[in-house]
Amino acid sequence: MDFIFSARNTLNDAFGTRPGPTKFLEVPPTAREHRPDMAMSRPDWFRKVLALAETGRDARGKPVGDVLIYIHGFNVELDLILQRHRLLRAGLEALGYQGAVVSFDWPCATSALSYLDDRSDAKLTALRLVTDGIAPFCRAQAQDCAIRTHVLAHSMGAFVLREAFDDADDRPALVTSGWSMSQVMLIAADVSADSMGPSAVSASLYRHTVRLTNYANPYDAVLSISGAKRVGVSPRVGRVGLPSNAPSKAVNVDLGPYYDEHREDFAGIPNADHSFHFQSPQMLKDIFLTLQGEIDRASIPTRFERDGKLFLRP
Repeated sequence: MDFIFSARNTLNDAFGTRPGPTKFLEVPPTAREHRPDMAMSRPDWFRKVLALAETGRDARGKPVGDVLIYIHGFNVELDLILQRHRLLRAGLEALGYQGAVVSFDWPCATSALSYLDDRSDAKLTALRLVTDGIAPFCRAQAQDCAIRTHVLAHSMGAFVLREAFDDADDRPALVTSGWSMSQVMLIAADVSADSMGPSAVSASLYRHTVRLTNYANPYDAVLSISGAKRVGVSPRVGRVGLPSNAPSKAVNVDLGPYYDEHREDFAGIPNADHSFHFQSPQMLKDIFLTLQGEIDRASIPTRFERDGKLFLRP
């Protein structure tokens, strides 16, 4: 079964493209996309996910394990959201990941022309990511288990994540709960590179994160500022990388040499330069090792260092 929590509206027993009440879904393995009729109660959903996340017990007898929350980007069909969720889960499990993978489905449209509308809806529903997903997992961690919570955000999903953390720090109940994430990973992130320094807009994201890894591909044409819908948009962190003044807990991994050498392997993937990550064994291995958190950023074997910068090893 696949587990998704969705902040979309419903229309004719299907999910729409506008914000709506959060639904917690258990998706059968035969389903091609998630639907509202797959919803279950929030407590039951969390119990099932935490049971999947558990990988053992610590010295106190408390559960230990991992939950990875995947956040999709803009202009993504429902079936593609589920497909990428499954690719991510299957790829990590094949490498030995034993925790749970869940997805946060925010209301994006299915056309590139809806870019600005998607950003608006992303901002409107961002807080749901924390209040309905991250915070409950972190509360469980604080109360009776040592299950770590991680996030992998793709494309505009990184904008959702950053806005969610920023909004959460304006809510006294969340501020006092002391929640935090273990590993935060951004792939093809559609946010301004300049904003990912020690700026006020990203301060909350860094404050609540143990380590942030940004994967940047200089060949990412989707994030190019030359597109008509992107006129006036500053360079994106998923294309040019983190700024030099990013906090020390942040690390940038340049995917350029890897993608350039393997681009033919991803020729059949639409917008491969922006979304090859889900079907790249090397990329999935790097994500898996990052989730483990046992190896220093510069020593992860899927990477190499050159001129003080880290690259994904071809």
